[in-house]
Amino acid sequence: MPMPASEIRLPNIAGPDLATAVEKAVAQAPVWDFHTHLYTPAFGTPMGRGVDHDPRGLMLWGIDELLTYHYLIAEVLREGAGEGLTPQRFYSLSKTEQADLIWRKLFVEATPLSEACRGVVTTLTRLGLDPGETTLDAYRKWFAEQSPDEQIDRVLEIAGVEKVTMTNDLFDGNERERWLADADLLRADSRFPTVLRFDALVTDWEHAVPRLQSWGYEVDQELSPRAIDEVRRMLEEWIARLRPVYCAMSLPPTWRFPGADEGARCLTDAILPACGEHGLPLALMIGVTRQINPEAKLAGDTVGAADVASVAHLCREFPHQRFLVTMLSRENQHELAVTARKFANLTPFGCWWFLNNPSLIDEITRMRLELLGPTFIPQHSDCRVLEQLIYKWDHSRRAIAAVLGDQYAKLADAGLPITDRMIERDAHRLLHGNVASLLSR
Repeated sequence: MPMPASEIRLPNIAGPDLATAVEKAVAQAPVWDFHTHLYTPAFGTPMGRGVDHDPRGLMLWGIDELLTYHYLIAEVLREGAGEGLTPQRFYSLSKTEQADLIWRKLFVEATPLSEACRGVVTTLTRLGLDPGETTLDAYRKWFAEQSPDEQIDRVLEIAGVEKVTMTNDLFDGNERERWLADADLLRADSRFPTVLRFDALVTDWEHAVPRLQSWGYEVDQELSPRAIDEVRRMLEEWIARLRPVYCAMSLPPTWRFPGADEGARCLTDAILPACGEHGLPLALMIGVTRQINPEAKLAGDTVGAADVASVAHLCREFPHQRFLVTMLSRENQHELAVTARKFANLTPFGCWWFLNNPSLIDEITRMRLELLGPTFIPQHSDCRVLEQLIYKWDHSRRAIAAVLGDQYAKLADAGLPITDRMIERDAHRLLHGNVASLLSR
């Protein structure tokens, strides 16, 4: 009996038909973006006029926000150093002046070769704008004609993103006020699931205590049994208020587990029991060293190698808790993937921050696929500005498709028929299905 067309064995080398099929499947698969810093207009937007203008708004969008992202601030400080541009001089400028300077120095007077610069070019092009403008006037005019809600719809459609998981920081005073004022409004857009983040409970208990006390919780520096109960009460209240799909912490490379300090006890005695009771995964983002160059502000953070053994200890001690882990240092990636082979409750996710470059996405995704099969989350955008979704997913899809295509070619060479259905299934699982499964248990 003839073999069905969908089951025909592909050539034993990576031919154009296979590559095209993989690129198409990855391009069309909907994305659930596992970790971002994006918000809806309900959180306020600083770009707007009249009633729509909120100087403290959290929804960042538009050309000035896109250009004054800290990736590009770091680059312009390097580019302008020979002309006496210091962080102090840069930050004394208005946002409009900062954006003008970055555009002139990085896009007009220099070729935008870096990944962050190329991303702006990709974004403008996909929005139908000419990336070769010498000033920002035309871009500003175009963005001023859009509304925040329309722009969200447009960007999600272009990027092929179905859900954008927020990061909702308990210790961000601006955001906290908004949640206390109208939680129902902030949860209204189902495309933007919530995440409860609380770094200071583990990384800076000393300074968390007065904050918690000012909010009415009876905690103390010694983390007494009463204080543990109060942290649990606080977490219960905020889980009820936000209805998060997971909880999250960002940890420095010096973080170790197990530990005897207050942060470690808060994790084991309050945070993990709360996550367990509500069936919430805990995401750990490990490896950022804050403010190595404090004058550069957000552009002054850097990377440090962390301790994967601490993750293994955590997974072993809490076998029923789901942990989702991303690490910032390239040096940690192999050990993290190997550790995930040993613990089914550990899922590596994304190529975070300084790893969000095509060459490293290729390397890390290839290694994870070889060690873990499709049981990981290959990417998240980590976007802070709405339009960044366009380039981050455009560039990441291309890298992921190249890796998948090579792996299918090897499977075909080993004798396995590769079908369109197989490719589409895997693309959907990696870009959407794994996240949906992990967050719906």
